[in-house]
Order: sequence, then structure tokens, then C-alpha cells
Amino acid sequence: MSKKLFITGTGTDVGKTYISGLIVKKLKEGGKSAAYYKAAMSGNERRADGSLIPGDGLFVKRMSGISQPLAQMCPYIYETAVSPHLASRLEGGPVQMEVVREGFLKVCGRYDYVTMEGSGGILCPICYDEAKIQLEDVISHLGLSSIIVADAGLGTINSVVLTAEYMRARELPVKGIIFNHFHPGNVMEEDNLRMCEDMTGLPVLACVKEGEKELPLDLELLTSLYEE
Repeated sequence: MSKKLFITGTGTDVGKTYISGLIVKKLKEGGKSAAYYKAAMSGNERRADGSLIPGDGLFVKRMSGISQPLAQMCPYIYETAVSPHLASRLEGGPVQMEVVREGFLKVCGRYDYVTMEGSGGILCPICYDEAKIQLEDVISHLGLSSIIVADAGLGTINSVVLTAEYMRARELPVKGIIFNHFHPGNVMEEDNLRMCEDMTGLPVLACVKEGEKELPLDLELLTSLYEE
């Protein structure tokens, strides 16, 4: 049976896809059968034939070196760089939970470790007009535990604590925090780590420097975060 983990973040552009790529790369290089999945991707480019390229999936595939076909990675791909609920309103093709679940289970049936990435922050609406689907509903429906990706810089205490407390209130299990864009020795960023751990009770699992090519996290600890 496959093991799964969800990657959420404190907001857009904190580096969820980058961290997901490092995670999948670590698993693949550690000899694990690893795959990537995302319910909905926005802001994608088109191929010459007009079809949309799942950009986040392509990034993870190239970074990690996995052989998983792009077609398996995401059931809903939009061109407009906005929240999936608005992208589908503009382009059509609203997200349906059962389609997301079906695609996810197929990936789980083929690979041992499945890393699923969210869109935006935890409150991102995935669908709104046809059905009310928030990112938290996807996590809950699929029964996943999460890690929170956050920027290490100014303002992260507020965003990390709010995200953690919101997820705790919704009974969404969180394994820990990964900080991105980290500068070792920076007084403020070092303090941010300590404050976030103290105020959330969650461990900081890794601190990723700008341009890092390897996830600074032990493979055994990483695999222990995944659950069946």
C-alpha cells in the first residue's frame, strides 16, 4: 500500500513546488518509488498543439528525475494565473472531488510514496460556484497528513502560526514545518524558527537555502512522515 503526504504552504509563492521537487528527488535517489500529484494547477503555458502543460508537475519531474508521466500528475490544468475556482469560472472545467480522488488513487496504486501539493495556502478555494471545495476539503477527503512550507523571512511567524492553528482547528494533522529561502546566521530568520516551533508546537523539519539542490533532511525521517 502506498504512503502519502500533503504539502501545503502559508501562501502563494513560498516555494511549495520547489520543496515538493526536492522531497520527491530525495525519495527517488533513496531508491523509493516516488510520484507527485496536485488537484489543480493554474498559470500554465500551452504546447504548440494548444494543450496545457502542467507546469508544476514538469518542474518536479525535471528536478527529481522521476519517470512518472505528466498526464498522471494533475486532473485540472488552467491557463489563467489565479485561484483554481476563478480559473475554472473563466475557462470552464470546474474541479470535482471524485475526479481528484480517482486520479489520486490511481497514482497511489502505481507508486509507493505519493507527494501531493496544494494550491496556494490552506484557505485556497478549489471550486466555488458548482460546489464549495476548499483545499482543506481535499486534504480531509483523502485522509492526508501535511507539512507546512513557509518563507523564512519577515512576517513568517504570523503566517505560520495562523496556518497551523487553522489546521489544528479543522483537525488536519500536521507533521512539521519546512522553511524556504533560509539564510543561515540571519538573526531574524533564526529567531523565526525558534518562535514558530514554540508557538505552534510543531518541529522545524528542514531549512532550505536559496537554490538548494538537495533537501537537508534525513531520508529515514522523511519517509517516516508519510502515512498509508
